[in-house]
Amino acid sequence: MLGASMAGLLAARVLSESFANVTIFDRDTLPAGAANRKGVPQGEHSHGLLARGRQVLEELFPGLVAELTAQGGIPVDIMRDCVWIQGDRPMPRVASGLAGLCVSRPAIEAGVRRRVLALPNVVVLDGHEATGLLFDGVRVTGAQVLPAGGTVHDVAADLVVDATGRGNRGPTWLAAIGFDRPAEDRVDPLTVYVSRDYRRVPGQEDFAAIITSPNPARPFGAVAIAAEGDRWMVTLLGVGSGQAPPSDPDTYADFTANLPDPRLHELLSTAEPLGPPMRMRLPASVRRRYERMTRLPDGLVSIGDAICSFNPAYGQGMTVAAAEAMELRDALRAGRAGLPRRFYAKAAKVVDVPWDIAVGADLANPEIQGERTGKTRFLNAYVAKIQVASSRSAAVGRRFLEVANLMKAPPSLFAPGVVARALWFSRKPSPAPATAVPTPDRLPV
Repeated sequence: MLGASMAGLLAARVLSESFANVTIFDRDTLPAGAANRKGVPQGEHSHGLLARGRQVLEELFPGLVAELTAQGGIPVDIMRDCVWIQGDRPMPRVASGLAGLCVSRPAIEAGVRRRVLALPNVVVLDGHEATGLLFDGVRVTGAQVLPAGGTVHDVAADLVVDATGRGNRGPTWLAAIGFDRPAEDRVDPLTVYVSRDYRRVPGQEDFAAIITSPNPARPFGAVAIAAEGDRWMVTLLGVGSGQAPPSDPDTYADFTANLPDPRLHELLSTAEPLGPPMRMRLPASVRRRYERMTRLPDGLVSIGDAICSFNPAYGQGMTVAAAEAMELRDALRAGRAGLPRRFYAKAAKVVDVPWDIAVGADLANPEIQGERTGKTRFLNAYVAKIQVASSRSAAVGRRFLEVANLMKAPPSLFAPGVVARALWFSRKPSPAPATAVPTPDRLPV
């Protein structure tokens, strides 16, 4: 296993069921607990766990969500307990049955890493960087590994899993052993994040998160998520030239006065900052099309950001990694011969949803460069109607969140009742926001 990322740790848990020994190599010195590290620069920014991600963690690590909750994580109903602003109005806050978790990325990773290290057949060697693959002319038989301060040595393996993240060299390694590089889809979201932590007074607010997505008419947004340590993890984001949020501590909160919903600005106007703002320019979103390759070596699969890294504004990265790990588990149960092709075909279907949502939303901004196919234009137009209708129909809002949380397939957005509501409510004047909190099976229209 190359990489102790979330994708790597989840894959290692799955591999532990099929292999006698699993060794994870990571070039970072891994922290003992929940702490930011160089190899996960996004860890300082707002994170949360969507419904499918939480479901997978509870299946692979029974009791982990309870452990994270005891450490300060906050279990939520993703629709009832969070304020979602997809256009310029909030979605009705009603019980949806979509169970998420508000917690920081370092805390989730530390909890998963602790559980993986407790497995009797898994070992983690940090300070070890993968530099290439071993190949016998037919299949990948291991990897070349460079320990910190040492020399490169060969490590034999029955299966190599590349979970080295956005900056992975998998395509280069494939080319070095005589295979084509996978085709790539690439979109630069031109997005800048600036994040800052604030002190949170438990019980002061009736929500655990606020998510304001940018749109072409308003190319900026914000995310605030309650996290362990009685914190609000706040991330401001701007899309395109001249839209970067301020990094100046004195003007950081002023940016939120321009958001369509006043709650975040009101929150930050009195909350105590816990540190300076932290800036991050997002790299390009890249999808590597391994599923389309005509030749693939056995003995090697990529997972997580090594397959697809997309704009994290939609919070789907960890959940996608979890869903891919479950597909790897199923592919392994069908045997090792032809494993890469089986896995990539299934992983592509997992990636399709967040890629279409994230990249489609990016390309809705005319400043973003990228291919706008007929499918992209159609989906953007329809999703825009869904988002407007979501502020007026709890049923449409829940269906959109079910798809975004990877709990339902995209065709469910085209069910007759959803289409009818999307078309109707995207035309009607907006009524007053819903205030009732019905049960999940009795949502208002």
